Amino acid sequence: MHDRHRYRGSGPDRAVPEAREAREDRGRAPDREDRADRAPDRQDRGREIREAEAPLRVAVIIGSTREGRCGETVGRWFAERAASRDDLRLSLVDLIDYDFPAHYPDRATTGIREFTDEVARADAFVVVTPEYNRSFPASLKQAIDYAYDEWRAKPVAFVSYGHGSRGLYAVEQLRTVFTELHAVSLRNGVGLNLLEDLSGPDPERSVGPMLDQLAWWGLALRDARTARPYIS
Repeated sequence: MHDRHRYRGSGPDRAVPEAREAREDRGRAPDREDRADRAPDRQDRGREIREAEAPLRVAVIIGSTREGRCGETVGRWFAERAASRDDLRLSLVDLIDYDFPAHYPDRATTGIREFTDEVARADAFVVVTPEYNRSFPASLKQAIDYAYDEWRAKPVAFVSYGHGSRGLYAVEQLRTVFTELHAVSLRNGVGLNLLEDLSGPDPERSVGPMLDQLAWWGLALRDARTARPYIS
């Protein structure tokens, strides 16, 4: 046991030379090669600090494309309440604006690439979804499936709407989908009953806690992805 500790360098006979070498290194002026090696580290560190301090990029995805939908109204209602946050930078991503193909193509179309680029740029997501027959719309599932790696290790919050259930059945199914995509779904959400006024106290109160959770998870996961690539 004693010999093994000495082999690993933990014995007193190794401590003195190592301490002497450390003192000599501290007293030696760095040469040009040492400075060149450290310069990229400082640049990388500066970039990491700027990225860490930047507002969280949040894509608010409006999932319904049905004629006569309420999704745009609900999405803008939410965006107005989130706009006061200095730590978030919101962008509305309305699926009705994208020219998606009727059938899943062999190669990505321009509309698919535009959507997946939006997903890739975002640090976090708020999915605005109705509840159709106790599930979420096919247009939203189609769009979600066009991306994969772009969703990974990012948080997803939900703003759902419907009658009676406030769209919560749709949200529960979406949690399963996003878990498969290695995204993190938030506990808190916003559920709206379309038979009630959107300016009621309950929806207003639920926005703040959900955004607090989204900001925490978004920043934590962004820092983690910067420190080391996510591996699934």
